[in-house]
Amino acid sequence: MSEETVRTASRPRLDQQDVRLRTTRGPAGVVSAAGRAIREGRAGSVMVLLGLALIVVYFQYRTGVFLRPANLVNLTLQMAQMGVISIGIVGVLLLGEIDLSAGSVSGFTACIMAVEAVRHGVPDLVAILLAIATGVALGLLHGLLITKARVPAFIVTLAGFLSWQGVQLTILGSIKTITLPDHSLAVRLVYGFVPPLWSYLVAGVAVLVYAALAVRTSRRRSAAGLTGTSPAGIAARAIGLAVALFAVAIVLNRARGLSYAVVLMVALVVVFDLIYRRSRYGRYIYAIGGDSQAALRAGIKVSAIRVSVFATCSGLAALGGLIGAGRLYSAGAQSGGSDLLLDAIAAAVIGGTSLFGGRGSSWSALLGTLVIATITNGLLLLGLESNVQFTITGIVLLLAVLLDSLSRRRSPEGR
Repeated sequence: MSEETVRTASRPRLDQQDVRLRTTRGPAGVVSAAGRAIREGRAGSVMVLLGLALIVVYFQYRTGVFLRPANLVNLTLQMAQMGVISIGIVGVLLLGEIDLSAGSVSGFTACIMAVEAVRHGVPDLVAILLAIATGVALGLLHGLLITKARVPAFIVTLAGFLSWQGVQLTILGSIKTITLPDHSLAVRLVYGFVPPLWSYLVAGVAVLVYAALAVRTSRRRSAAGLTGTSPAGIAARAIGLAVALFAVAIVLNRARGLSYAVVLMVALVVVFDLIYRRSRYGRYIYAIGGDSQAALRAGIKVSAIRVSVFATCSGLAALGGLIGAGRLYSAGAQSGGSDLLLDAIAAAVIGGTSLFGGRGSSWSALLGTLVIATITNGLLLLGLESNVQFTITGIVLLLAVLLDSLSRRRSPEGR
């Protein structure tokens, strides 16, 4: 072996040449890396998971029934609508913007679906596609007003929040609630459940895909002179994921199982995670959220990206509205109202998406939705009033934003 080869092999990887990034192998290295991640605000999801575990333990201790399969199935059904809407909210927040119209778009499009399918006899699938297309069109309108007329997103979406509620009441007419039949496609999406065998097969495929992607990423990093994940590390994570997925499948299958709506929500999380992290379009979104002027000077079509993100957000809001209508067997004046919008935004932030733009992922929508749904479900089991639920959710949201703000000050990028 030549002297040059020896020097190259012993040289630290490019992402470890800064002394502040060098890690020690073994338990001491893990502790050191974890401490640095917490100080620099890069361990938000871990902290949220720890908090979620404490919440689950508390509610199980107080109620004794929280972890029963039947209740966990109900918990997943409660998550679906909010989770799908929150995925769209994540994209808007990554841009450093806000969308206050998602709840109204959700209710308005759900009513469009119900009116067309029930009153006018339009086939369910056509009515659903019409509702989603309407949501996308509303998002395009919002995005064009923001980018072309240069009206702040807060004002445009606040106007949408008010306007689409009014249009929703108009299309309902004198009858303010439309009941969906049991055979409705929206109802079957929520109350149709994956056969047990298929749930195990999906879990197995998910683990294999994760392991394959992890190996590919590690090899590409090593080829680029960066630190890759060791085979043992990949295997440990894959095993951990397998244990978690199969445990969830086994527990839920002891009751009704896994709803198709929940499967759709998780699939959307995975798809948007791939879009954000592994596509040029996703990198452009992060770049705009980090510094829109720098992104513009770099040749990124900032206006087009913004319009597309708002259109996607409203399209997902429409899909979430259909899931909500299916869960309640109805659509009406109350659809999309109450605390749905605020919970969807709170879920994205609590899960780790920054309100300041440029940081977050679609997984934060799933994680935050799980936190809020867990709090809501547990408080309902305890028989507490909604004012307690609002107070606790507000405190959790405030803590998440405070941690985000403090981590930005401590991180190297925020200095």
